[in-house]
Amino acid sequence: MTNAEAYDRGFAQLSSHTVGPLLDRAHAARLLDVGCGTGVVTAAALALGAEVIAVDADPHMIELAARRHPYATIRQAALPELPFEDGSFDGVAGNFVINHVSDPGDSLKELHRVLRPGGTLALTWWKADEMTATNVFADAITAAGVPYEPPPRPFTASDTPDRFTALLAEAGFVGAAVETVRWCHQVDPGAWWTDIVQAGGQRFAVIGRQPPEVVERIRAHYIRLTAPYERDGFPVCAYLAHATRCPG
Repeated sequence: MTNAEAYDRGFAQLSSHTVGPLLDRAHAARLLDVGCGTGVVTAAALALGAEVIAVDADPHMIELAARRHPYATIRQAALPELPFEDGSFDGVAGNFVINHVSDPGDSLKELHRVLRPGGTLALTWWKADEMTATNVFADAITAAGVPYEPPPRPFTASDTPDRFTALLAEAGFVGAAVETVRWCHQVDPGAWWTDIVQAGGQRFAVIGRQPPEVVERIRAHYIRLTAPYERDGFPVCAYLAHATRCPG
């Protein structure tokens, strides 16, 4: 399980940069926030006047999101199987969730199913080789000589704009396009270390499992690697895909 409070202080703040563009593309009176995490998309959609139904696989995320956003309907569920009838939503937004699913193709077909005809879909995922903010952790683990094998990434086979656009078409969507979003994530490196290590998750829980002296060795490499970004922030890049369920 992920530490939801630490995730909210760390990863959720990183991912919040794409919320505005995501909701610009997923216009909806009734919105599904899929993979809602602690609710950064849910909060922004509620502020825009949408009716929001949000789902996540992690019960700790669900508990925190429900506590913070009582005007949304929040349920535990995960792609590629959602507990909703066909055509239930005007729009679907997924902020950095499609890159975590086991089968992106089946997941897109499920999102197509729950959208009404003419409904809009918007999804984001990280451009892995430009994820400085998290790559420094993997690089620090390696530099410290700690055996580390990152979890498999099934989404890698679909993570370029061309491949993902084709996958959207195969799922039945029309008008698919992918945009690139870049920004610098400005954060105190010490706080970033604490929040990411405490959040754990599949990629970085390995740090917290090490003996204290090994954790300190990893942290020393982390401090060295983050130094070039301390003033201007970590360069980050994400993709934003949007498409429509055919109106007819």
